[in-house]
Amino acid sequence: MALPTSLALQTDTWVKATWDDFVATMDTAPYDEGRGYFDNGFMRVEMAALGGGHARQNSVVSKVVSLFGMVRAVRLAEFTNGSFHKTGERGCQPDVAFYIGSDFRLPPQDNAPIDVDVYGPPTLAIEIGGSSFKDDLGAKRLLYERLGVSEYWVVNVAEQQVVAFAVAEGGSRQIRVSGVLPGLEITLIEEALHRSQTEDDTTLMGWLMKALA
Repeated sequence: MALPTSLALQTDTWVKATWDDFVATMDTAPYDEGRGYFDNGFMRVEMAALGGGHARQNSVVSKVVSLFGMVRAVRLAEFTNGSFHKTGERGCQPDVAFYIGSDFRLPPQDNAPIDVDVYGPPTLAIEIGGSSFKDDLGAKRLLYERLGVSEYWVVNVAEQQVVAFAVAEGGSRQIRVSGVLPGLEITLIEEALHRSQTEDDTTLMGWLMKALA
């Protein structure tokens, strides 16, 4: 399917589209190098360059979750910039996502988007919000509610702040302690983000190991 001309230049904003428009766009250069979202008859393709703050804080949050899982023996699997599709209805590409718990199945390790109808939505979806922070709290939050994740976190890069939501029954409420990673306080993640401004990974992970012991 050819990419509609009317959609070709409208990136980093929500535009009216069909599911077929969305799939065609994400298979067309240069948009295939961006991140794509689809919900409720609208799509968003993000092509904005990601700076050091976004990249660094993405890495730190990922490390905190993974280390917490290891120390507390929580089964989890991480997907960085992975695409999740509920065919014909919703599509997303969170900065980081995790399947968590004893009963999830690992999706195949190929280039196809993860089929939410087969493998379920990720348990935890995380967006690192620089220029997209307001949208991450707004339209994307609604998308993840409808997709059925259990928790959704938004990291405010400028403030090293985490806004976390528990999702249930199509709605969400703000939380300060994770439910899918029992006992993980959001303040611990925020402290790690603040420390990452001046500390290297070795120092940071050493502190985190002691904090989780």
